[in-house]
Amino acid sequence: MEKMVLENHMQQLVTRYPDLDICTHDIIAAFQLCAEAFHSDGKMLLCGNGGSASDCDHIVGELMKGFLSKRPVPSSFRNSLVQEWDELNGDYLADRLQQALPAISLTNHSALVTAFGNDVEPEMIFAQQVYGYGKKGDILLALSTSGNSTNVIRAVQIARAMGMPTVGLTGKQGGRLKDLCDVTITVPWEQTPDIQERHLPIYHTLCIMLEREFFG
Repeated sequence: MEKMVLENHMQQLVTRYPDLDICTHDIIAAFQLCAEAFHSDGKMLLCGNGGSASDCDHIVGELMKGFLSKRPVPSSFRNSLVQEWDELNGDYLADRLQQALPAISLTNHSALVTAFGNDVEPEMIFAQQVYGYGKKGDILLALSTSGNSTNVIRAVQIARAMGMPTVGLTGKQGGRLKDLCDVTITVPWEQTPDIQERHLPIYHTLCIMLEREFFG
């Protein structure tokens, strides 16, 4: 994405949230890491606790379907669907699919999460999923308002050991995430509600920029 376009997105963000001006450099760096992963046919894994777990689900929702654009499937795939399923609503299938940026929230797999937490070790739940789902070329987005959530830290450790870039989204102090992640976006607030309220416009901006990068 051109520098001017990136700067325009940052200006729009800062106009609405002036306190996030100090985060723009890290937001751009995070975007570049995410874009590189998707350009390399990688996927995004996401983890967080409580409200941050909900943020993980929210981000997946923006990446896996159209956010501000409709993202129609490529014409070649559309034609394949129509030809393969001509008598079984091939047009219907093609019209109701959207291109996706592959992303998985690690917070929703209740059977795995409860089994691993009970049978092995609760703080390793996200780490186990990173190990099972992840590969070199994927990216991990780790959310923690304190930056010190142990299960999130363990996931970052495993991701780094596997050669996956890592992006942290946290609060003013940064916690342990600040030193562990390749890029850490630290919003200038210390209370959990304030931090989470700033995380949302940041990840919305990231999703908007990624959508534009890949789907115009």
